[in-house]
Amino acid sequence: MTEPMRYSWAVESHVGLVRSANEDSYAPRTDGIDDGPVLIAVADGMGGHAAGDVASRVAIEAATSNADDYAIDPVTRVEKANKAVIDAVTADPALAGMGTTLTLGSFGADGTLRLAHVGDSRAYLRRNGVLQQLTSDDTVVAELVEAGHLSEEQARNHPRRHLVTQSIGMPDVGIETVEFALTKGDIVLLCSDGLTGMISDDLISELLARGEGPSDAAWALITAANAAGGHDNTTVAVVEVDPDAT
Repeated sequence: MTEPMRYSWAVESHVGLVRSANEDSYAPRTDGIDDGPVLIAVADGMGGHAAGDVASRVAIEAATSNADDYAIDPVTRVEKANKAVIDAVTADPALAGMGTTLTLGSFGADGTLRLAHVGDSRAYLRRNGVLQQLTSDDTVVAELVEAGHLSEEQARNHPRRHLVTQSIGMPDVGIETVEFALTKGDIVLLCSDGLTGMISDDLISELLARGEGPSDAAWALITAANAAGGHDNTTVAVVEVDPDAT
């Protein structure tokens, strides 16, 4: 009988050096190490005055309710989050305009990672020294890059790089899904754009490799984002995969 996959994780968040409040939310709220399945999610609220912090919190709470029930598909969880944010606005029109990104990963006992994603938070996989972005950014700039109108370097500093085309709280929101088979030694990163907007993928990969465990790696990433200016809230979830851990 195949042994269940074992995961070690840490989720950390920091307000940054510019913002007065943290509009990111995440789950779980504690670090851990355990056999799968494990459910991890990161949300980056949008709207500021329109309660981005409320949107991210409502989305995370809805998406990760009944977290131990892994029969619930990640897409269903994200759909629940979308309905919860829409319902919150219906109940309190003062919240109109709020929204959030949501990147949710279900890490299976068999090593299967199932992702459901909306917005410009990201999921990455680091394997054998190579960092791969697993999700696509739902942004105007990403669409321009895809169409060949902008280079990756131009996109990095584009003034509209944070303008999202999909967010939790929109009717008929588009949900991206990714399924990936994980192996021993993989590192998975879920993060808000407070990280990716401040430091390069090369530095992200280097810091993931350098970290002594998920919490150390997570704080190294946050520290680097703040050292680069800390213009936004930064939330990172680092998951190390080791099926032979005891």
